[in-house]
Amino acid sequence: MRKEQKTAVILANLGTPDKAEAGAVRRYLDEFLSDQRVVEGKGLRRLLWLAVLKGIILTVRPKRVAKAYASIWEDDSPMRKILNQQVAELKLVLQARFETHAPEVYSAMTYGQPGLTPLLHELSANGYTQLLIVPLYPQYSATTTAPIYDQVARFQLAQREVMDIRIVKSYYSHPSYIQALADSIREYRDEKGDADKLMLSYHGIPKEYADKGDPYPKQCHQTSELLAAALGLGDTEWMTTFQSRFGPKEWLQPYTDKTLEKLPTQGVKKIQVACPAFSADCLETLEEIAIENRDLFNEAGGEDYAYIPALNASAGFITLLADLVAEQAGDWVQER
Repeated sequence: MRKEQKTAVILANLGTPDKAEAGAVRRYLDEFLSDQRVVEGKGLRRLLWLAVLKGIILTVRPKRVAKAYASIWEDDSPMRKILNQQVAELKLVLQARFETHAPEVYSAMTYGQPGLTPLLHELSANGYTQLLIVPLYPQYSATTTAPIYDQVARFQLAQREVMDIRIVKSYYSHPSYIQALADSIREYRDEKGDADKLMLSYHGIPKEYADKGDPYPKQCHQTSELLAAALGLGDTEWMTTFQSRFGPKEWLQPYTDKTLEKLPTQGVKKIQVACPAFSADCLETLEEIAIENRDLFNEAGGEDYAYIPALNASAGFITLLADLVAEQAGDWVQER
C-alpha cells in the first residue's frame, strides 16, 4: 500500500525587519547583506566587504532605513502583511480547486521572520514529505531566488531521508502573470486615466552580475515586452528602468531615478510607474518609488506622477499562484 504523503506549498519572499526600529533593521540588514549571493566576493574582497558592512554600513544605515520603514509601517511590515494575505487567499482557491486533496500553504522569508529554514524543519517534523516552494520573484536572479535553493540544499544535506522539494525557478513570461499585470494596469487606468508614458521599474542588480551570466535583466525586458504587447502599447508609450541601486558600482541601466529627472525636459509631464518584479508592496515601492521618485519627477518639472500598486493579493495574482501549484505539483495534489 502506498504511504500517505503530506504536501505543502510555501510562498517565500525576501524578508523584512521585525520592527521599524534601528536595532531590528540592523539585524535584518546584517543577515541580508552578509549573504554572499547578495554581495559577491571571495578572499580579500569578501573580507573587505564584511569589514565595511560591520564597521560602517551597519553603524550608519539602520537609523536612516528605520525612519523610511516607519513612514510605511502600520501594525506590521507591509510585505509580511501582504504575504499573509496571499497565503490566506491561495488556501481558499486551492481548496476550491483540489477540495480534500488541497495542500496546506505556509509563508516564509529568506531573511528575517518567518524564516524558511526553521519552517522546513518544522514541516519535516510534522510529517510533510512533499513541498513546493514558490519564490515570489517572477524573474530569476542569483541575488534573490538562488538563496532559497541554497537554504534548501543546506537543509537537505542534514537529512537522512530527504524531502521531495520542488522550487518554481521563475514565471516572468507565464500567461497568468502577464494577464494579472495587464489587468492591474488596465483597471488602474480605467479609474485614473492614462499617462504620457508607462515606466516599468525593476529592482536592479550590479551590472557585473549580469555580465557574469545572471539572466535577470533579460527576463525583465521579456516581461516588459510581453506586458506592453498585452496592453497594446506602442514603442514610445512605455519603457523599462532599474531602481534601488546600492554602493559605488555600476548597476543595470537606465536608472529609474535619473530617468525620471530627465523625462520632463523631454516632454513627458505625466507618468505612471509599475514595478513588475515586486509581488508585494514594500519599502522599495511604497517609499522609494511612490514618494522619493515622485518628488524627483515633480521637482524636475513633471506634473502628474502615479505609482500603480503591486499585484499583492489580487485575484489575478492568486490565480497565477494556483496555476503554478497545479502545473508544478499537480501529480501530488490530484485526487488519488
